[in-house]
Amino acid sequence: MTATSTTGIEVRARSRWVRDGVELVSSMRFSISLLTVICIASVIGTVVKQHEPFSNYVNQFGPFWAEFFAKVGLFSVYSVWWFLLILTFLVISTSLCIVRNVPKIITDLRTYKEGVREQALASFHHKGQGALAETPQHALERVGALLVHGGWKAKVQVRSNGTMIAARRGAANKLGYIAAHSAIVLVCLGGLLDGDLIVRAQMLLQGKHTYTGGGLMKDVPARYRLGPDTPTFRANLLVPEGSRSGTAVINMQNGVVLQDLPFDVELKKFIVEYYDTGMPKLFASQIVIHDHDTGESTPALVKVNEPAFHRGVAIYQSSFDDGGSSLKLRGLPMGASGKPFEVDGVVGDSTQISSGDTKLTLEFSGLRVINVENLSGNTGATDVRKVNLVTAFEGAVGDHLGSGAKTNTKKVLHNVGPSVSYKLRDASGQAREFNNYMLPVDLDGQRVFLAGARDKPDQEMRYMRIPADDSDSIDGWMRLREALLDPALRAKAAARYVALATPPDKPEMASQLSTTALRTLALFAGAEAAGAKSKANDGPPLAGLQAISDFIENSVPEAERSRISDVLLRILNGSLFQLLNLTRENAGLQPLPADQKTQAFMTQSVLSLSDSFFYPAPVLFELTGFKQVQASVFQVARAPGKTLVYIGAVLLIIGVFAMLYIRERRLWVWVAPSEAAPTGGGTRITVAMSTTRRTLDADAEFEQLKRSILKGSP
Repeated sequence: MTATSTTGIEVRARSRWVRDGVELVSSMRFSISLLTVICIASVIGTVVKQHEPFSNYVNQFGPFWAEFFAKVGLFSVYSVWWFLLILTFLVISTSLCIVRNVPKIITDLRTYKEGVREQALASFHHKGQGALAETPQHALERVGALLVHGGWKAKVQVRSNGTMIAARRGAANKLGYIAAHSAIVLVCLGGLLDGDLIVRAQMLLQGKHTYTGGGLMKDVPARYRLGPDTPTFRANLLVPEGSRSGTAVINMQNGVVLQDLPFDVELKKFIVEYYDTGMPKLFASQIVIHDHDTGESTPALVKVNEPAFHRGVAIYQSSFDDGGSSLKLRGLPMGASGKPFEVDGVVGDSTQISSGDTKLTLEFSGLRVINVENLSGNTGATDVRKVNLVTAFEGAVGDHLGSGAKTNTKKVLHNVGPSVSYKLRDASGQAREFNNYMLPVDLDGQRVFLAGARDKPDQEMRYMRIPADDSDSIDGWMRLREALLDPALRAKAAARYVALATPPDKPEMASQLSTTALRTLALFAGAEAAGAKSKANDGPPLAGLQAISDFIENSVPEAERSRISDVLLRILNGSLFQLLNLTRENAGLQPLPADQKTQAFMTQSVLSLSDSFFYPAPVLFELTGFKQVQASVFQVARAPGKTLVYIGAVLLIIGVFAMLYIRERRLWVWVAPSEAAPTGGGTRITVAMSTTRRTLDADAEFEQLKRSILKGSP
């Protein structure tokens, strides 16, 4: 049997470099090395998200490594020049391997090797010999019928001293080599055709450039556009409900290129179906395809993994996005002055707002109508500054929110309603991101509004919990905060608290208690400094519980701090309760009773009021209404290499199956007259077999063949 050589093609050339280069490129070891590099690069491309904004990579890897990886091309592995170059060399090398070995394989398939000498059979691992009483002619007929019945193809060579039968089975093993290597070539060619190599070549030939600016697609000049006859491309197309578009976006390494399609896609309706838990189970788009040449309109339904096709272009359901939903927000000032105001906007747009002398840009980032979160977990109060969807409640994130996080308790998935995300950008261009829920959420038996904020995209949202009042509204808490910043109302609340808290038999305590209540409220409201530590960079005094803590640390001996802190907190809670009822009276509402429900509301109010002084914006926006407009994100692709990839995949399966599960066997049977037979005129038979792999099955098969062929031999 001829073994497949791992060496390359040897050419006759004067230059040694040429000879060695051709031999290396056409060798199997070179192909295997390139295939290994391709596999490693593909693993990197799978692990590292491709074509993400560079800031995301900086946050993940740091500035140095992010820049290094960007230069190497790890953020766009499948389109970087070295990957395409390796892919090209792999195609060339594997093709040369096929060209070099296929003639040998074909020649070997046509050859039965019936010219093997009788003496050479004794050197085979599988061999046997015997003498039969039957005549040579009868033995030849019996052995021939036996081989044909067993599926062997045989060729007979008659010699002067006997007859050699050469048989063969499992020739498809050699065809598996051709099929597997041809599959690699076809898959790589399909990858090259369906990659952006053709797009780059067309851009180079037509003088096109990548676009890095902004604005409307229709205003982008022609030098950044590819025509509808582009032979191969893969692009993204965003279509809002009720709209149509015929221009897709091809993401390149240093920008984008617009791809004009030969048709428009109109999105009639975007369909989302949900499970009982609120998790989505189906995305689909009802579209109409408007052909530019014929004017024909073709309706279609596009689902995940069920694309639509038109004029050689496949339309896949890739994802979905906001198509410009209308938002109604109510601005709640967080300062000492200002009244709530209404803001209307559209997702993706922005507007200018002012807070005193500060000018801010309000950018409407997104609207999520469905928010499925895990609401099972522990109970107990916590510092509001730690409340967020990832690290809520004593550090146990998923015990309450964040359905993507691991939890130690059983998940209870719940749709907590719509949320709005927006950014506030200052004059220097710095922006903070906010995410606020429209409806209150039940957490630990308390209904709270979640208002999240973060300074950088790589940070997790930190949520402030604002308790909902008896009307399930945020207004009660906002009235309390506004009254806290009013000195006159603080004085009235302190007076009411003193009148209720002063013992009837000790009226002389009223004056001291009034002074303490007023100062406690002033410290909590940030109207009075607790000491040097309560000012940072000569700014306004600190407020909230931190201010009271600083006051105790600066003014109270260490031995008395625990007792004084308990006293001040009781005075603070009592004064704030009176302040709350005072605001309700001014609003024409009944005062709240001092029951357990009111106590829970006040406990959460104290925490959220304390945290509100650290809120990183002068205004908090509440979502009061919206009109959702969905948009589908389609992936449109013209992929002529897809057929080659499919054929290659089939050939690869066939080739691997043939090489692993089909064993090539060659059998030689030497039949010669034997005078040593007892009756004379007998036959001497020698049998030998070779196989590509020595296995127990091969041993058993040969033993059975040997017994059948040498049947009756002593």
